[in-house]
Amino acid sequence: MRHAPAEILSALKKYFGYDDFRPLQREIVADALAGRDVFALLPTGGGKSLCFQLPALLRDGVTIVVSPLIALMKDQVDALQTSGIAATFLNSTLAGTEARERLRGLDRNQFRLLYVAPERLMMENFLERALNWNIAQIAIDEAHCISEWGHDFRPEYRELKKLRTLFPDVPIMALTATATERVRDDIVKHLELRDPRCYVASFNRPNLTYRVVAKSSAYQQVLDFIRARPNESGIVYCASRKSTDALAEKLTRDGIKALPYHAGMEPRERTRNQEAFLRDDARVITATIAFGMGINKPNVRFVIHHDLPKNIEGYYQETGRAGRDGLPSECVLLLSVGDVVKQRRFIEEKPEHEQRIARAQLRDMIGYAETRQCRRAALLKYFGEDWPNQSCDSCDNCLEPRETFDGTVPAQKFLSCVHRVRQKSGFNFGINHIVEVLIGAETDAIRQRGHDQISTYGIGREMKRKTWQAIGRELTRLGLIAVAPGKFATIELTPAGRDVLKCRASITLTKPGETFDKDKRKLAGAIECDEVLFEQLRSLRRRLADERDVPAYIIFSDASLREMARTQPSRLAHFAAIPGVGQQKLKSFGEIFVKEIADYVLSKSSAE
Repeated sequence: MRHAPAEILSALKKYFGYDDFRPLQREIVADALAGRDVFALLPTGGGKSLCFQLPALLRDGVTIVVSPLIALMKDQVDALQTSGIAATFLNSTLAGTEARERLRGLDRNQFRLLYVAPERLMMENFLERALNWNIAQIAIDEAHCISEWGHDFRPEYRELKKLRTLFPDVPIMALTATATERVRDDIVKHLELRDPRCYVASFNRPNLTYRVVAKSSAYQQVLDFIRARPNESGIVYCASRKSTDALAEKLTRDGIKALPYHAGMEPRERTRNQEAFLRDDARVITATIAFGMGINKPNVRFVIHHDLPKNIEGYYQETGRAGRDGLPSECVLLLSVGDVVKQRRFIEEKPEHEQRIARAQLRDMIGYAETRQCRRAALLKYFGEDWPNQSCDSCDNCLEPRETFDGTVPAQKFLSCVHRVRQKSGFNFGINHIVEVLIGAETDAIRQRGHDQISTYGIGREMKRKTWQAIGRELTRLGLIAVAPGKFATIELTPAGRDVLKCRASITLTKPGETFDKDKRKLAGAIECDEVLFEQLRSLRRRLADERDVPAYIIFSDASLREMARTQPSRLAHFAAIPGVGQQKLKSFGEIFVKEIADYVLSKSSAE
């Protein structure tokens, strides 16, 4: 059955409250309704879910959505039900009677969408029952999990290849936000997609700003950043479970409600912490990479990487959890030489055949972190996309190009100190010890090893410890110093470093970027509005969400609230024009919000 474009747009407004599609959504929806197999790569926040949800509402039968994380299914289904859509999920959190009731509903064709984990879907008795349902489409979300070349491979996803044999006439849609060309080919091949229409959207997220900051005192840097954004919610990614727990504990002690999330926690506690974050009961979640796939919280305003990620795919997907509502959001990576060493050590623990790929991925990640060029251009290039502009106006290298200076003398001092310390002791030391020698610190380690007797002791007193650390990192980036192999993060001169020391060649260095200051210019996606009214509407939204036992963003996104605070609609007809206000939400919440806005406008005019 063909669907007219006007009918599709009408359903888009009715159920989701939008007047038009995001890039590629229209084409993907049209192909899905025509019964074609589809592969879609859309960035996080690019509207992947709508690509299978909207077709599910325009035809008979049920769309089965394969989703990897149990905890997120309820969130997706709550959002659909709030918009008046018949959706359900099946997973191990349900009591037996509830699961049986939902299965009976599926037998009676009561649902348009069913969310299910791959393990559950591929159980023999489940598949037997599913054969009796009128299945309109199978949508496989987070499809990169199928590929062994993907950054988040999951063996249970490989079983999904049987779906083509079991349901030969059912169209399959595979969706992901992060995949290199090799991974894309692997997904299409493994799922046996038939002559699929393949859509690859731009990887660019214009509303995100990217910064890399030299890690000096990591906890204080994170704390200062979060305190400067008192009403904003964010994620801090850490490399280890231990640092995840410690960071959450410290932040809470300093007055910021933070909760940890990692694979070492009890599943119930993990789910509880995630739920608290989704509902804004916790402002910050500190997490390992175990957290985040499919997270639907649109108002994450910042993502901080406390430690260096192991690859760009993971970094891109994790930063992509910020600003899903299209409003300006920040991504900050703290970088230190020690983090690079740790990642190399992790790689050495992997099986030999995995080490080659892991090393190449880490090299790419370090290259991104240390580049002086536009970070947006570097990210897009990694995924095979060109950035045509000179400047993106929303990364540290474009917003605040770092000043360069003649660093010949400090470079000579640093390199000479590395050489003298090695000469004195017969082995290498870490960057921090070299800095301590340069600034003439009086430590036991220096005295015991006689490093207060060498010619370079104290020759760098004119500069701060942080400045010397930054110089050490840049000399490493320039290839004049290398991190020595072995258990400890020691540094040594490279042949190029020895040549520079011998020839006294001139060296240009860059002043480090160590600021978290927000940029004052208007960033992509910004909606300027009455901030006092916006906060009032947020409070109202929170109250309504608590009454319904759902996360606040399921009522309306921050983008919708800001639009309300900007246009201040006084009638329901005007309120219906706000993006995100569909038919059901207009009926459920329209009068309450219009009254809140009217009361605010009245009180403001009385005060004036």
